[in-house]
Amino acid sequence: MTETVSENSEVTVLLVDDNPQNLKVLYETLKDKGYRLLIANEGEKALDLAHRHHPEVILLDIMMPEMDGYEVCERLKADPQTADCAVVFLSALDDLQAKVKGFSLGGADYISKPFQSQEVIARVKTHAQVIRLERELQARNRELQGDQARILNSISEGIYGLDENGIIEFANPAAGMIMGCPVEDLIGKSFFDLHFSTASDSEDNLPVMATCRQGVAENQRDIRMLRADGSGFPAEYRSTPKLEGEELHGAVVVFRDITTELENEQALEDARAMVQEQRDQLAHTSRLSTMGEMAAGFAHEVNQPLTAITNYARVAKRMMGKEQPDLGLLQETLDKVEAQSHRASEIIRRIRRFMKKPATGKEILSVPGLLEDTRQFAEVDMRNNEGGIEVQVEDSLPDVLADPIQVQQVALNLIRNALEATRSAGAATPVEVSARRCGDHCVRVQVRDHGIGVAEEAEEKLFHPFHTTKDEGMGIGLATCRSLIQAQGGEIGYERPDDGGACFWFTLPVSGVEGGLCAPEE
Repeated sequence: MTETVSENSEVTVLLVDDNPQNLKVLYETLKDKGYRLLIANEGEKALDLAHRHHPEVILLDIMMPEMDGYEVCERLKADPQTADCAVVFLSALDDLQAKVKGFSLGGADYISKPFQSQEVIARVKTHAQVIRLERELQARNRELQGDQARILNSISEGIYGLDENGIIEFANPAAGMIMGCPVEDLIGKSFFDLHFSTASDSEDNLPVMATCRQGVAENQRDIRMLRADGSGFPAEYRSTPKLEGEELHGAVVVFRDITTELENEQALEDARAMVQEQRDQLAHTSRLSTMGEMAAGFAHEVNQPLTAITNYARVAKRMMGKEQPDLGLLQETLDKVEAQSHRASEIIRRIRRFMKKPATGKEILSVPGLLEDTRQFAEVDMRNNEGGIEVQVEDSLPDVLADPIQVQQVALNLIRNALEATRSAGAATPVEVSARRCGDHCVRVQVRDHGIGVAEEAEEKLFHPFHTTKDEGMGIGLATCRSLIQAQGGEIGYERPDDGGACFWFTLPVSGVEGGLCAPEE
């Protein structure tokens, strides 16, 4: 007899007994408890129903003809589809050995005949809840394992699971792709022998070894690893210890081929070098342009000491032609010749220093000295524009880290623009050059004039390439200044003073101070 007696599919209970009376008693006991009940009167039918319906609980009689309950239980536990069912033995036997045998075969519980209704109800309810929870947990675990597998399969980085000896226990598809072989060929191989040619020479310094044996996490970039065919590739890897409680069971290694990444980094570095070279070339061209504009003034500046030297030399020759030359006066005249030659030499030195390309790069600079040197260099423009320059430097101003030639070029450009603007406005107020500390990381240099100022519509384009407010300008001055200052790690900008004129400023990073940006004040 085989029959389904309830359509409630929440929990399925299989009743197995060769005695119809016992089956009726069990059915009457459980029929109103919300279970889906299946009944079988012999072993083979019980196995068939269990295989098809996977009941949570099976109430199984031991003493049955042809196939007893022990054999049914053994076969249920041997089948993966029914192995998790809770088998509760039913028997009039009160023999301890019989119970022990039932438990050894996988039985979960034991109910003695004659049945007590409350006992049957309680035991079925308990085992049904346990099995249902276990199956839900298993389903969730399978779902999580499926999610984990999908995640691991979708990751482009190679992943290994290693035991404490470095043997590969798990590898994801990306690891096989990077290695150029099927994942199955990686399992069981030594991670160290597979990836490092020096594995046989010294194990202590091998990557990941400390993680496997000591539980020390590692992270290295640009190390050489081998593929399955023996070819090498640059790699980055991270390894973390695989722990169960406090016990170390190997390591998880995540690695990737960074060949393309390194090539891109090198290309970027080459591009940066090219940009820097072009920036230096543009800066040098700008300096030459400045020198061209100032050539006439410098010719006059150098011609003055040369003319004086010529005149003093003639005087000395006439004095030497006398029968009794005045040696004191002759010495004084020669001293003036020497002084004028030094003056000419200093002018030429400043010109050469300004025109040369930077060779040493950034240096630790004294801002007061740099600005004073720039002021002297701008003296020619100062006389040509009939203006003046005042330099004010805050006390105890720290040194900065910058390229002296490029910073001087920016300062000179701003001062010359300020002198020209002052002359155009017919003003006599000197150009004010000042320097002060700006926060913990910067020194701010400011050039202020009282000239014609900058039109409002031109402010946003002041530092754009090829924008100029001069009739004959090329428009590369301020754009070059911005490029040079940003190369020092600073910023440059413009402010409109309330009382007219113009104010340009730039910042330079303080030497020896790290961890902050050299940016304008809010």
